[in-house]
Amino acid sequence: MMDRLIENIERCGAPVVVGLDPTLEIIPEKMLADSAKSFNESPEAAAFAMLKYNREIINAVADIVPAVKPNIAFYERYGLDGIRAYTMTIEYAKGRGLMVIGDIKRGDIGSTAAAYAGHIEPAPLFGRKFELWNEDAVTLNPYLGEDSVAPFLDVLKDRDKGVFILVKTSNKGSADIQDLMVGERPLYEHVAGLVSAWGEGEGLMGEKGYSKVGAVAGATHPEVGARLRELMPHTFFLVPGYGAQGAGAKDIKGFFDSKGSGAIVNSSRGIIGAWKSEGKGAGHVGKAARAAALRMIEEIGAEL
Repeated sequence: MMDRLIENIERCGAPVVVGLDPTLEIIPEKMLADSAKSFNESPEAAAFAMLKYNREIINAVADIVPAVKPNIAFYERYGLDGIRAYTMTIEYAKGRGLMVIGDIKRGDIGSTAAAYAGHIEPAPLFGRKFELWNEDAVTLNPYLGEDSVAPFLDVLKDRDKGVFILVKTSNKGSADIQDLMVGERPLYEHVAGLVSAWGEGEGLMGEKGYSKVGAVAGATHPEVGARLRELMPHTFFLVPGYGAQGAGAKDIKGFFDSKGSGAIVNSSRGIIGAWKSEGKGAGHVGKAARAAALRMIEEIGAEL
């Protein structure tokens, strides 16, 4: 999976992933109102508006970025209708040639973890297998230990899929736990060692030198990013925190390897909400998103 992601990044010249995290506040009022009329102000109306909005964003950026990253929480809050919007968003993005990182942040053990791994493994049913989610990769929380990750690793050995495991997240409060000292090093470095070791398992290393087991490392901690790159030379990084969370192009160089590879930087609100932050009208959703993505690509390219 990381080989495909690297190839897509090289094709676009853009190590950028667009986070599809729509809220009703960010969707144009007319789009939401039209949906409410069609679906009687129901959860289905919210889900349909989100899907329509996502399609506008996807259409605007599909030829300039390699991937999108829908966060399932924004969809789950509207129940089954929201989940349908999530899966239909994935289907639409894949149809436009984009890779999809499902931001699901699962973390459990045993049969529960194995069931969660269904996001990247076909569901066996009546002697057949059904691809229900279609993400190329998903995010995981490792704080229940190897038991919470192992079922996903088993799937990765035989499939062209990937995972990104939380190591050092972009939020300020991450320091409450992730920066705690374990002996002479912070906890996130200990987790980094585990993730790196998990990624060295049989069948997990790609031809381009990166494992199917990636890491989430926040752009808001640039010095940590450089340290993690040193500790995890074969781990591909998903780097959130760009734009609305405060990080800029100058903060992300250390996350990349010496060839300018090994990482993809996420922006959500900074791209999908660009029409609103720029004071543009609802008809400017796609144009503003594309312009914001192109600015981000140019800024990152200048630093790399």
